[in-house]
Amino acid sequence: MASFLQLLLAWLGGCGCAGRLVPSVQGTKAGAFRGNMSQRWERPLLRSRRSWVWNQFFVIEEYAGPEPVLIGRLHTDADRGEGRIKYVLTGEGAGTVFVIDEKTGNIHVTKTLDREEKAQYTLLAQAVDRASNRPLEPPSEFIIKVQDINDNPPVFLHGPYHATVPEMSNVGTSVIQVTAHDADDPLYGNSAKLVYTVLEGLPFFSVDPQTGVIRTATPNMDRETQQEFLVVVQAKDMGGHAGGLSGSTTVTVTLSDVNDNPPRFPQSSYQFSVVETAPPGSAVGRLRAHDPDEGENALMAYSILDGGDGAEAFAIHTDSLGQDGIITVKKPLDFESRRSYTFRVEATNTLIDPQYIRKGPFKDVATVRITVEDADEPPAFSRPEYHLAVYENSPPGTLVGKVTAVDLDSPSSVIRYSILPPTDPERYFSINPQDGTILTSVPLDREVLPWHNMTVVATELGKGQLVQLIRAVDRDEDGNVSRIIIRSPAGTREPNVTVRDNKDNSASLLLRAGRLLAQGTFLLVPLELVDGGSPTRTGSPTLTVSICRCRRDGAMHSCGPEALGSPAGLSTGALLAILACVGTLLALVLLFVALRRQKQAALLPFEEEDVRENIITYDDEGGGEEDTEAFDMAALQNPDAAPPPPQHRRLLRRDVLPRPHFPPSLSTRVPPQPHDVASFLAARLSEVDADPSVPPYDSIQVYGYEGQGSSAGSLSSPGSSCAGDSDAGGYEYLEEWGPLFRTLAELYGAPEGPPLT
Repeated sequence: MASFLQLLLAWLGGCGCAGRLVPSVQGTKAGAFRGNMSQRWERPLLRSRRSWVWNQFFVIEEYAGPEPVLIGRLHTDADRGEGRIKYVLTGEGAGTVFVIDEKTGNIHVTKTLDREEKAQYTLLAQAVDRASNRPLEPPSEFIIKVQDINDNPPVFLHGPYHATVPEMSNVGTSVIQVTAHDADDPLYGNSAKLVYTVLEGLPFFSVDPQTGVIRTATPNMDRETQQEFLVVVQAKDMGGHAGGLSGSTTVTVTLSDVNDNPPRFPQSSYQFSVVETAPPGSAVGRLRAHDPDEGENALMAYSILDGGDGAEAFAIHTDSLGQDGIITVKKPLDFESRRSYTFRVEATNTLIDPQYIRKGPFKDVATVRITVEDADEPPAFSRPEYHLAVYENSPPGTLVGKVTAVDLDSPSSVIRYSILPPTDPERYFSINPQDGTILTSVPLDREVLPWHNMTVVATELGKGQLVQLIRAVDRDEDGNVSRIIIRSPAGTREPNVTVRDNKDNSASLLLRAGRLLAQGTFLLVPLELVDGGSPTRTGSPTLTVSICRCRRDGAMHSCGPEALGSPAGLSTGALLAILACVGTLLALVLLFVALRRQKQAALLPFEEEDVRENIITYDDEGGGEEDTEAFDMAALQNPDAAPPPPQHRRLLRRDVLPRPHFPPSLSTRVPPQPHDVASFLAARLSEVDADPSVPPYDSIQVYGYEGQGSSAGSLSSPGSSCAGDSDAGGYEYLEEWGPLFRTLAELYGAPEGPPLT
């Protein structure tokens, strides 16, 4: 039997390895390796048939044993155990990751392998003669595969996700598909078999466990209730079983809008007002129906339903944003002929989805009432123009004709007529201001001027006096170009004041003179400001008009009720004189106060001499107990030694400075007995209290008298000489003082002996 190279595989996982016999290569020539090998094969070693037992090697990834792991063994039948065969391993990782025992052919792995970094290694095995290093067999290629373990969790590479789904979608509507990636081997075991579940987002959404497709799980999800949802999806390997690794991602699901809500007016009726002089096209007010939808689903169209006078006098159109309905004047209004209009307005969605028609009808109706306000209209002539004739050379005062005007607001109002001066500069004509009769002022010459064109002005007497011009400002970005309507609110007009909108963001306040109130009162004029923005914004300020007294030239003279009965005002000179008098009086008062304080300060003692709780310091050194000059020591030491005070001599205080004083009142008490210390102190205290020359301050008097009744007498009398007595006769005399002093006499009277050792 031909020799062959037998491959023995030892798999650590306990599984056997199936082998296959590789057919031999016929016709192999000896010179095939000459170009690559330093030594040629000998003829007897040439084989007519190669016989390798071949299979793949396997090694478990992430295996970290204490010693290199045996993964297989190479062996050839030419190896007789004599040690002349050497096994050689080359290729990927040979010598570093994989090593071979050149004697036995055992292959070991020396490092921990990661399948995700490199799944397999390709190597070359060869048996050579140890002595001559000649190949005994041609090199043969084999593969070592790294066996996978579950060491990688699933990862969502494209998360977090964002998705949109229409609101009101049916259950099961697909939203988005999420995909996780597991780096483990999908062909080996369940390490890469993923199962998807929803961690957060139930019960609104579900996920397919195999594909990761997220679907709606609840019907009729309303965007107006909740527009955004957060869904958390988990992917778990090992088929979702316990012990598997997992990863999660978030999906933000937004509900897109559909037209499932009809427009609704927030109120059933609206009230507006417009002045009768408003021209056609003027805005009266705005309406807005609320639609919870957005975008094109919220666009609306407005129309007037009633075909009566309301539709003839007013029109409504939708603004550029498709949200507001703007009511405008369609034809001229007349307060005297009709003062209010009532009609119905309908708001309808312009885009209706048939799928949600069951939620309709997609329209709403509101009632609108517009009040026409009376304007202070000028008088109107009976004809727009008059053609009159007069003979030339007629004398002055000749009747030419008559014009007539009437106040439409109040036909009984008095009208005054006048000729506009620029139209008759030469004053050829005159007009009667009461009845409008036109007369000639000078003779006229047809050949000089055949025609005279002049303008007659009719003025309503006592009405329409301009009080104030007010202006409104819109602080929005487009406020400079926005039209602001200034008017009186409906139903709350001030009867004495008329507000006339000038249509340039200003208004004129006109006072009706016939209804003027008394001076000192005031008028509250409510105003309504309406801008031209979208949505319409309104303001409701109140203007206070005070009734004041004015001069002939129109300047204000006084304002307030007290001005009626107040006397004539003071001149500037009188005011200055009054101020000078007040200043002089104030200076005198200050001078008097200063002098009074100075006088009181002169009568009071110096602060340094104040005896309140002061300590008087004497710089005399003194002579000890024998010094009796500075103080009456006898009085301090022994009241018996002090001479009794005479009845008619005042005792001088030694603890205060001498001051002028009055004789004190003498005490009527009997002088105390020499040994009565309490009576002695009481007598001294009464004398001090009765002395008016002494300030009423507290003082301290010290008396060094020990009292009577002790056999020892005074221990600190000025005439005692205890030190001399002790030196002369010792301290035995202390024993005579009683048992309390016997111990003291024994201590000080004992003779001195030798020191103790």
